[in-house]
Amino acid sequence: MYKLSHSILEPRCPPFLCKRKPEEASHQKTKLYTMQEQSVIIVGSGPSGLATAACLNQLSIPYMILEREDCYASLWKKYAYDRLHLHLAKQFCQLPHLPFPASYPTFIPKNLFLQYLDDYVSHFNISPLYKRSVDFATYSQESQKWTVKARNTVSGEIEEYSGRFLVVASGETTDPFTPNIEGMDTFTGEVVHSTSYKNGKAYGDKSVLVVGSGNSGMEIALDLANHGAKTSIVVRSPVHVLTREMVYLGLVMLKYIPYGVVDSIMVLLSKLVYGDLSKYGINRPKEGPFFMKVAYGKYPVFDIGTCKKIKSGEIQVSDPVMIIFLWKTTRLIPIVLRKQIHCTYAQVLPAIENIRGNEVIFQNGKSHPFDTIVLCTGFKRSTNTWLKGDEHLLNDDGLPKPNFPNHWKGKNGLFCVGLSRRGLYGASADAQNIANEIKSLL
Repeated sequence: MYKLSHSILEPRCPPFLCKRKPEEASHQKTKLYTMQEQSVIIVGSGPSGLATAACLNQLSIPYMILEREDCYASLWKKYAYDRLHLHLAKQFCQLPHLPFPASYPTFIPKNLFLQYLDDYVSHFNISPLYKRSVDFATYSQESQKWTVKARNTVSGEIEEYSGRFLVVASGETTDPFTPNIEGMDTFTGEVVHSTSYKNGKAYGDKSVLVVGSGNSGMEIALDLANHGAKTSIVVRSPVHVLTREMVYLGLVMLKYIPYGVVDSIMVLLSKLVYGDLSKYGINRPKEGPFFMKVAYGKYPVFDIGTCKKIKSGEIQVSDPVMIIFLWKTTRLIPIVLRKQIHCTYAQVLPAIENIRGNEVIFQNGKSHPFDTIVLCTGFKRSTNTWLKGDEHLLNDDGLPKPNFPNHWKGKNGLFCVGLSRRGLYGASADAQNIANEIKSLL
């Protein structure tokens, strides 16, 4: 199975934020840091945490950031594939108080976004405490402060922090999710999560199964095919397929037109551009793309060439048969499509029974071998494992209980940022709201 590796960076506590009690001995396993009286603890230094820090900085509010990795924006710096771009136009993705350079393209690639984040951290003098994995956070009615315990993953020591306000900025993509597939532990090939995939150079001429048809799955499948891999993709549920330009148009129209009307226009444009994709195993949801994004957090697929390869058969370079799996009533139903461009023939085969060795076995006894399985199966949040005593703000899945636009504000100085399922644009709005609210309470 995939394994995430980490480099080690020795962090230190900024002196203006905290100080160790002088009587503490260096060999103790628990260190107590006393924060300034009015302070903010931010958990997570992804774009959401950085945006919050910048907004607090603009209002001269002291804060600290606890980050479990050895760098900020670790998902982008360490766990994103090479060809990744921001799917939305740059005006919807910039963080507060520092716009993207005018020279940046409309849809920003990974390397330029990382350069922007580097400039952002430098501009606002943001200094997270790295390698701090938060294990526990609770609010004391007596002291009216939050107590946060974090494990220093370099020294193994438990460090305790105290602050009046706590901001959950660990994001929607906290921990890679691996589905429980029977027989996966017997698979003799390579199994990687999308967080470990960089590019398709190592997979040329290999038979690769991509599990998941979100934006990562679709783009990784395209990348694999471009590098010569015999690529198959698992489609778990109906998805909307749109171009980036369609989504940009939709976002602009949402300023003036209701969701329902915009969704109808998006579906019409998708039909005009892509036609009926159901013959290829890709079904369109009954609900509109923007409604699904707001209601369920489910993004449409931003197509950048994958559908063209699926329709032409190019997605599988050396084999005249392409396999697409459609998730239906909790079963994987493989649909076999011939390689001819205009062919509409489809044969529905039995559900997958299990995996044995490198073979995916179906209920009729037939099987298809794969060399590699790439799991583009998303993420789970772990906030519920360390945030204690919160009954108002976050549910068990780590998402806000209050409805938009009041989703970011809890009780007793608890806030969350970047969990509105509105991308970087939503995270930026959250950060500004939180900073303004804290300023009003000081």
